[in-house]
Amino acid sequence: MTLVKSKYIDLSAAPWTMHEFFAGSGLVGYGLKGMFAPIWANDISEQKAAVYTANFGDKHFLLDDIKNINGAEIPYANMSWASFPCQDLSLAGSLGGIHASRSGLVWEWLRILDEMIEQPKILVLENVTGLLSTNNGENYSVLHHALTERNYKCGAIVINASHFVPQSRPRVFIIAVKKDCEIPNDLIGTGPCWLHNKAATELGARLPDWIWWNADKPPHRHQTVKDIVEESVSFDKDDVLKLVPERHKEKLDEHEIVYATGYRRTRHGEQQLELRCDGIAGCLRTPEGGSSKQYLVVKKGESTHARLLTVREAARLMGVPDTFRLPGSYNDGYKAMGDAVAMPVAQFIGERFLTKIAEAVYNG
Repeated sequence: MTLVKSKYIDLSAAPWTMHEFFAGSGLVGYGLKGMFAPIWANDISEQKAAVYTANFGDKHFLLDDIKNINGAEIPYANMSWASFPCQDLSLAGSLGGIHASRSGLVWEWLRILDEMIEQPKILVLENVTGLLSTNNGENYSVLHHALTERNYKCGAIVINASHFVPQSRPRVFIIAVKKDCEIPNDLIGTGPCWLHNKAATELGARLPDWIWWNADKPPHRHQTVKDIVEESVSFDKDDVLKLVPERHKEKLDEHEIVYATGYRRTRHGEQQLELRCDGIAGCLRTPEGGSSKQYLVVKKGESTHARLLTVREAARLMGVPDTFRLPGSYNDGYKAMGDAVAMPVAQFIGERFLTKIAEAVYNG
C-alpha cells in the first residue's frame, strides 16, 4: 500500500493545542509548529481564508464573522491567540481606539472567552505598538483590566521582526496566564528589559498583575533586503524614481550597489518616494491604497531601477518559506502577508515563553 503524502502542512504534531482567532493566513500556527497545534481557527476574510486553507486545509478553519461565534461550541485548547484588528490603534489609521468598530472586535473575543465551558490557561494577544501608546496608554489599560478581571495576570512585550528578518515590524504581544498558575522564574524579570519600550515601561509601573516578561535577545540577523529579492523579476516602475527627494538620492549615491525599499508619501502636498537604504524593508502594509505598496529600488553603478515588491518577496520578509502557497491576486497575497504576524516572531515567543509556560501550567 502506497501512502499518499498530504498536500497540506501538518500542524497537528504538537504537545499543546491552541485557538487561532483572527487567523489570517495562519502564520502564527505555522510559527508555533511542533509546539501548539491549532484545533480551531477563524477569520472573516475570504482572501485570507483561501491562503490559510490552501496551506493547512479547512478541517479546523471557520470562515465567519467573530460576532456569530459562540464560545460554548469551541473545543477546549491550552492557549487562545488573538491577533485582533489594528486599524483603530495604528498611527497610520483612524485612532478610533480600543472601542472602535474594528479594533473593538477584541471585546467579541473576550465575550467568546466568557462563554467557553473551560477557559485556556494561556492567552496571547497581538497588535501594533499604538495599542500601548495611544490615548495615554488607556487603550491598553482597559484591555489589561479586562484580562485581570477574568483572573489572568499579564504583561505586554514589544518585538520587532527585524531581529529575525530584514523588515522593520514592531508589534505588541500580551501574554496572559491564569493567576493561580505558577510561571517559571526565568521568564520573569524585576523590571523592564529589551522587550519593553517606553510606553510598556510606564504601563508596567502602574498596572496591577503586570508581569515583566524576560528573555535573552535573539542572535544577530545577517539577512538583508538583497537576500529576499527575486532577481529575475523585471523592473517596470522606473517612473516613480522622479519622486525620490534629493536627500534620499544622496543616500543612494553613497553606494555603488544598493537594494533600497520605499513608500510613496505626500509631503507638503507633493508625492514623494521615501527610501531606506539600510538593508531593512519598511513595515509591510495591506494594499488598501496606492501608497500602501512597497517599492524596491536597486542601484548598480550608474543604473537605477524600480518596481513593486513581489508577493513572494513580501512572504520572505515575513519569514515564510517559498513552499508556502499564495493563491489569488497580487493584492490578495500582499494583504495576506501585510496583515500577518512574522512567522519567526511567533516561533520565538513559542520557544522562549509559551512552551515553558505550558509545561509548568499543565504538567507542573
